[in-house]
Amino acid sequence: MTKAQPLTRHIISINDLTNKEIETIFEVAQGFLKDLADDNISYRIGRSTDVAAKSILATLFYEPSTRTRLSFESAMLRLGGANITSADPTVSSAAKGESLADTIRVISNYADVVVIRHPRDGAARLAAEYSQIPVINGGDGSHEHPTQTLCDLFTLKTKKKSLKNMKVAISGDLKGSRTIHSFVYALARFGATIDPLPAPGMELPAYVDRRLREEFHCRMVSKDPGQPHGGSIDALYVTADQPHQLSLIPDPEIDYGLLVEKKIDAVYVTRFQKERWSEKERAYPKVDAKFLGEARFSEASVMHPLPRVNELDASFDTDRRAVYFQQAAYGVPIRMALILLLLHLQKNQSLNRFSGGFAEPDHPVYAQPIGTGLQCDNPNCITGDPAERQYAANKFYIVESDSPRQRRLRCVYCEKDIDETTAVHFVVADTVRKTFSPGLQPLAHAGHDRLKHLVIYRSDAEAAASGFAPRDSGGNKVRTG
Repeated sequence: MTKAQPLTRHIISINDLTNKEIETIFEVAQGFLKDLADDNISYRIGRSTDVAAKSILATLFYEPSTRTRLSFESAMLRLGGANITSADPTVSSAAKGESLADTIRVISNYADVVVIRHPRDGAARLAAEYSQIPVINGGDGSHEHPTQTLCDLFTLKTKKKSLKNMKVAISGDLKGSRTIHSFVYALARFGATIDPLPAPGMELPAYVDRRLREEFHCRMVSKDPGQPHGGSIDALYVTADQPHQLSLIPDPEIDYGLLVEKKIDAVYVTRFQKERWSEKERAYPKVDAKFLGEARFSEASVMHPLPRVNELDASFDTDRRAVYFQQAAYGVPIRMALILLLLHLQKNQSLNRFSGGFAEPDHPVYAQPIGTGLQCDNPNCITGDPAERQYAANKFYIVESDSPRQRRLRCVYCEKDIDETTAVHFVVADTVRKTFSPGLQPLAHAGHDRLKHLVIYRSDAEAAASGFAPRDSGGNKVRTG
């Protein structure tokens, strides 16, 4: 009997990994550090193994990278494997106009696993749809950077042992940093408290803030003791102990007053993401010895995903709290562990917890025919790229809001929400009956066969312009004219 091959697994979001799987990655990475560490630097991999001697890693980078690309390539070499790379899109077929979908289908024939970095949000998810081999997201637009978060969490665990009840301050560009978006989701899942310190106008995006509150069950606690709660700028995100607990209900087990006063366990500094902002110069906080001299930071590990520009003073490098170069070094054992597990090369079968593809989404997925109906309104989404339009369907999660009667749509690729506004009132059209009705209710309980006959529009006018007529309360076509 032929042995069944495991399904291809992709890592596009930090949420593609369960907490147990993340712990498994840490366990394997720690094993590599124990067996292969440099004799003089405990956090540096200094020796190699041959466990992946017959495997090839492809790095497909459409944006500049130093740490992510080189640490992945170093990880594969340390595993005994080989690398092929396309690190400059100006000398690849992308310069000729080749689509990402076609590129990834070709690369699937040349390698066993591929790491992709791309300027478009959701590009890695699109690549995964067309790949025969595991796709790892090395950063896509301002969406996510999951493997950086694995390095960050591993660094925190080596310093603090447990992430639960840890208080982490995040400073700088929280809006444009894909690293921050993956990081805050993971912190919430592991029970940490998040203290945002954004640069002016660079707060967490509304969709990230909402997910933290509604899906990761974070309660907003004001930093001002005189206020019962606050907005995302002046408040902490505190994760409820029970996953089913609503974010607006106080947890009786948590002393929120003490939590506000608790010292910071880690400060995570980010640079100004100038490539994602039209303004090239603006006010930006600087983290230096004076800033970190405050009593609340006295025992805080200072982290940075790098590269840094001027936001973190180089004079701080010799401080005992500076861990950012160690954080970068952990990129090799963490990525070695991830490659090993994705390729099912581990000898310890108890660690074989990566069989299967994406985890089942928490929300129903609705896919519209290409070129019809609603499109993602994120201008940087991969679905808006002219070269990719014919390959990317209009796919959305149907997300239940706080009210069970209210729903919103979330792009499957970039994961940004499309909300109903004064200018947008969703209507659902039926291609069989040639009618449309307001709201997303028709999608709620429709089976697969039914969904394929439904198309979402932003307004009655759009649906009518496409040849649909409104339905009355009885489900009949309303006669006009």
